[in-house]
Amino acid sequence: MEISATGRLEVRITPADVGKRVSVRCLEEPGATSEKFTDTVGVLTSWDSGVLMITRRSGESVRIPEAVVVAGKVVPAAPARRRGPAATYPELARIASRGWQPLESERLGEWELRAASGFTRRANCVLPLGDPGLPLDAALAAVRRWYRERGLPAYVQTATGAEDTQELLCAELERRGWVREVTAEVWTGALAPVADRAEGAGVALARQADEAWLARYQRKGVSEVALRVLGTGPSVWFATVPGEGGVPPAAIGRCVVDGRWAGFAAVEVDPGRRRQGLATQVMAALARRALDEGASAAWLQVETDNESARALYAALGFSPHHAYHHYRAPDEQSEHGGRA
Repeated sequence: MEISATGRLEVRITPADVGKRVSVRCLEEPGATSEKFTDTVGVLTSWDSGVLMITRRSGESVRIPEAVVVAGKVVPAAPARRRGPAATYPELARIASRGWQPLESERLGEWELRAASGFTRRANCVLPLGDPGLPLDAALAAVRRWYRERGLPAYVQTATGAEDTQELLCAELERRGWVREVTAEVWTGALAPVADRAEGAGVALARQADEAWLARYQRKGVSEVALRVLGTGPSVWFATVPGEGGVPPAAIGRCVVDGRWAGFAAVEVDPGRRRQGLATQVMAALARRALDEGASAAWLQVETDNESARALYAALGFSPHHAYHHYRAPDEQSEHGGRA
């Protein structure tokens, strides 16, 4: 925290610093006999009517009355990575989008409007990487019209917590009543250590998802639309660990290779076969194929409450890069459930 030469705490931020990453210390209970402080680090998204709004890495917005602030300063942007492959948010967002493509898309300036008959939020939301070419209210109105024409709720996908993420856009959406429904994280890591963790013996790789693979996939009743989305990407591979006695596979996974990046998804294991290392076997087999195609870095998406998956990915050398969020337009119903 900022301390002057005389040893006193100082506030060295002003409303002119909106949009910058800051660290703020404030009193927990103004007027209390013993002083207790709390620190908040994040992007200063507004400073209006005596209240600071700071968006943390997780996307959580914190309101801090100006009267309780005892110290504050602008801090350097969060490093892209302390270990493993470095990447900006826009780079990863474009890679992820190419690996999970919609059936229909349209440009609104530098925003991409995406639709796939409602199969996953990722394929049915706006990816706002840049300027829409319109004032924000006009752009959001155009977004709502486009999705209404397709019988879909309007979603905007945003990100927080890394270089070039969208804390200011998140704050503007929230001011307009858009509702954040899902928060997940993108994790990254080096690819070679994943390939080295297991032999991958008994894992079959294929270019298409067959009936056995789909029988293990958690999204039941997979439609033709879903099959088309699952099959999109520069170089797509599906992994299967066969089950016994004709039952659905013991484990499955999907990987998309795109230049130096390999993206993992749909890593699922029969509940009765968990804790046998099958997920690691699946990822190792896919990682070796991705290495053969020239990839060196890996990414994946994991929901914040999936503790078992997070433990697995951490053990494989992955760590969080940024959080991403889906904001739904006000007064529109969601039919997607809780998954991204």
